[in-house]
Amino acid sequence: MTSSSGDPKELGVFLKARRAALDPHRAGLPETGTPRRVAGLRREEVARLAAISTDYYTRVEQGRMRASAPVLDAIARSLRLTEDQRAYLFELAGRPLSEPLAHPGRNVTEHTRRLLDQLTASPALVLSDTMDVLAWNSLAVALLVDFGQIPEADRNYVWLLFNDPALRALYDDWEAGAHACVAYLRMHTARRPDDPRLQGLLARMAPHADFERWWHAQDVAVQGTGSKVFHHPVAGTLVLDWDTLTSSTTPDHHIVVWSAPPDSPTAQGLHLLATATREAAQTSAVPSGLPEYSA
Repeated sequence: MTSSSGDPKELGVFLKARRAALDPHRAGLPETGTPRRVAGLRREEVARLAAISTDYYTRVEQGRMRASAPVLDAIARSLRLTEDQRAYLFELAGRPLSEPLAHPGRNVTEHTRRLLDQLTASPALVLSDTMDVLAWNSLAVALLVDFGQIPEADRNYVWLLFNDPALRALYDDWEAGAHACVAYLRMHTARRPDDPRLQGLLARMAPHADFERWWHAQDVAVQGTGSKVFHHPVAGTLVLDWDTLTSSTTPDHHIVVWSAPPDSPTAQGLHLLATATREAAQTSAVPSGLPEYSA
């Protein structure tokens, strides 16, 4: 199924989850004093708020009618959807807000790799839409894990966050970080629901109860910017701001960069990591006359 045709089944699941999660009072419905038999809003209440018939909304939720963009906007407003959730709704309904993406590639351009290497004071890596780790710099290895030593099949940030004890232990609030990654991943499903790498990852993550719970909660988000607290065994506590940079020529590749204000304790910790990384590289340098290996 392509992004232009949408995914009626997932659309119904998403709408049910969103109306079940919305408090009737917050939605602007009056108090009736009568106990409600179901959580959240009923179909007829969503329809009334969106100014459409209950039959029309029911058919949209059941995948029996393709809603127009104005109707989708009305439903989004009625359900108090965030911008990310609204974009996801349009994707599932087969009316994406942007042009469909080409099939994702895994090759990172040489100038992107050069950019990563020149970011000597900031950990940085390249993630795909499905959170595969495609490239990284030396400071990202020092901060997180040595991605080069991980088999490519396991080189996925979501997979590692749930399965690598060392990476998990770095997070001050692992649950919030992992939940956010699941929301980023779900956002991708509307754009390319048939992506084989995504489907393979979902199958592998099924045994994780937290992942399954957050996945079925239908939370979605776009990677943008934020802050994370890490407890690093060498650099101590690091409060890192992160930004996501997306190339216009390779929109399915996202460069994530962590940084800290100059002269802050975290900047000093990053400097300590960078110094230790350089010293380790010099110690293990290949003797003169022998070829160097570059991954």
